[in-house]
Amino acid sequence: MFRLDPQSGIPIYRQLVEQVRRMVAGGQLKAGDELPSVRELAVAHAVNPMTISKAYSLLEVEGLLVRQRGKPMQIAAQSAPQNSEQERLQHLQPQLEQLILAARQLEIPDKVLLANLRELLGDK
Repeated sequence: MFRLDPQSGIPIYRQLVEQVRRMVAGGQLKAGDELPSVRELAVAHAVNPMTISKAYSLLEVEGLLVRQRGKPMQIAAQSAPQNSEQERLQHLQPQLEQLILAARQLEIPDKVLLANLRELLGDK
């Protein structure tokens, strides 16, 4: 369900928070959907359970998750409305800007970058 990369330079808890936000905004996670337990996710990704707990707590404070004693964390009811495509694209803006900056620093032409993106997307 989640892809956590300890080598990315982005703290694991931030990766998890951003992925949950994007999946809720994109409609992949809907109100009432259950998330894996802290222990389950920590074992699956070989990370400290406190890291997962921190991410879940931040999302709970944000109102995206709800905690019910003895049950898994769930997507909150008020997070149900799906955002427009433009609003969902805003979630990608920082990563796109970072990608463009890295490509320019590596002196990769826009045409080459776009061709590689198309290939990765399967749009040859």
